[in-house]
Amino acid sequence: MGISNAMQTGVSGLYANSLAIEQVSSNIANSATTGYKRSFAQMVTTTAGTAVSSRGVSAVTTATVSQAGAITSTSSVTDLAISGNGFFVVSRNPNETVLSNYMLTRAGSFSVDDEGYLVNAGGYYLSGYAYNDDGTLPAFDANGFGSMETINLTNSTLDAKATTAISIAGNLPSQETGATSTGTSFISSTNFYTELGATDGLSLEWTPSTTANTWDIVFSLADGTQMGSVTVTFADSGTTAGTPLSYSNVTNLATAPASFGFDTATGTATLTIDNGTTPQVVDFTLGAPGSTTGVTQFAGDFAAQDFDVDGWPVSQLSRTEITEDGTVWGVYESGVRKALFMIPVATVTNPDALVEVSANAYRLSRDAGTLTIQQAGTAGAGTITSGALESSNVEIAQELTDLIRIQRAYSSNAKVITTADDMLAETTQIKR
Repeated sequence: MGISNAMQTGVSGLYANSLAIEQVSSNIANSATTGYKRSFAQMVTTTAGTAVSSRGVSAVTTATVSQAGAITSTSSVTDLAISGNGFFVVSRNPNETVLSNYMLTRAGSFSVDDEGYLVNAGGYYLSGYAYNDDGTLPAFDANGFGSMETINLTNSTLDAKATTAISIAGNLPSQETGATSTGTSFISSTNFYTELGATDGLSLEWTPSTTANTWDIVFSLADGTQMGSVTVTFADSGTTAGTPLSYSNVTNLATAPASFGFDTATGTATLTIDNGTTPQVVDFTLGAPGSTTGVTQFAGDFAAQDFDVDGWPVSQLSRTEITEDGTVWGVYESGVRKALFMIPVATVTNPDALVEVSANAYRLSRDAGTLTIQQAGTAGAGTITSGALESSNVEIAQELTDLIRIQRAYSSNAKVITTADDMLAETTQIKR
């Protein structure tokens, strides 16, 4: 039986090495495939029965899923790569409801399809969590795929938000005050937004007083309607020089139900604007006494004031940005930047035990361990790079070397079979 066993052992070697060459072939073919993970065959000794008279061999396929490939830059914002541990969560269909159809991948070549969804070259849709309107993330299951939705970059219109607060910063020329007669007024203006998203205007007329370091301010709407006035005096010495010293002469010039009020302790005007059934209230901050964050007065020229206005009109999505923590930001035509989605990073205890499916995606398995879904860059999860892709982790030189080694092993096993065949032929001729 020794010769027959030798032939069987040789056959097992041929089969095992043919599987090994199959893996090398796949590696070489996918050496330029985004996110591809090299696989290889490990040879394992096999025996039959309890008496070890012959040891065959079998090939066990192993994938290097945990080994990252090099990251290369691209020109597309929606091309994504993970630096560090973890995977993107993808699904076979948009907004998948069957949890078993969610998979993991490192292939981040995403693009926007005709419906606005992010889908990669393998046909898998990128999943994440939508931000609430107030900019917070909803609670989600960190150990499962529930509550996920497919990221969509076109179904996003920014609803109008009325202006509630305006602040101003800038410098007034101190040399204009204290003249024998009132100097020429300076005008600064800004826009604000109504409850319906319409744009209205608000202007401030700064008139230098004959009293040194004192200015009279008149607040008016774009149509010329005066809302109110106030006098501001600036400090001319000490550690607070150039900052507001005090406010006085607060005057309401508006006609009810509109009104004008001013808090002299905070430097904030309250404008009640009659532009709807319920008047719009806007707080306008000039700067608290002693503060350098608002209006100041130093020698120099009058320059355009800087306004910080909240609120915005209805606007369409102009472009998107994706940051390292996986936040998808929408930048709208109005200039507003709003968090839309969070692209999570999924990690497992043993990535090499994931089950490979087509298009460089993986299914969970019991041996892969615990699934954890979290924000990129936290708790051991990698960060996300926009405008980049992870290359295959295949090293061509290694594959070609393995090709030679496996070919030699295959040839040697074939030689065992032919030698055993010759020996059997000699045995059958003994009777002759």
